[in-house]
Amino acid sequence: MEDFFPKSAFDYSFVDERIAKLYDTETRLTKLFNIFALLAIMITCSGLFSLVSLMVRKRTKEIGIRKVMGATVSNIVLLISKEFVGLVILSFFVAMPFAYYALNRWLQNYAYKTQLSWWLFALAGSLALLIAFISISFKSVSAAKANPVASLRDE
Repeated sequence: MEDFFPKSAFDYSFVDERIAKLYDTETRLTKLFNIFALLAIMITCSGLFSLVSLMVRKRTKEIGIRKVMGATVSNIVLLISKEFVGLVILSFFVAMPFAYYALNRWLQNYAYKTQLSWWLFALAGSLALLIAFISISFKSVSAAKANPVASLRDE
């Protein structure tokens, strides 16, 4: 080696270390996305819970009358959550093409890429719907189990 390059020092590195350096930014970006996704889910759930609380407070008398007329807890929960679940489904169908495009563009940077399957998006939508329904159901179940006499006594 010194015959060909007498003034340069021998520099070596392992292939696995070079590949790890290439994916170091991807690893940090993944951690950052996970943190912000968790933060966004928490903010969304608290906002959804607040909206449901406001709606239940405005419709307290209606819920009380429905309970007196024989509505079950599941009927009242369905009544309250129907509007919000519809909005979550609508937002999923609006966001899905953007997510598909962004993921497709991101995967173009790799030599070996995977195909995006429809079930990944269906799983993400189902998970979003489940999280939304859980955050809605906390307040709506408590409103459905409340004593209707207390809500109608204010008249």
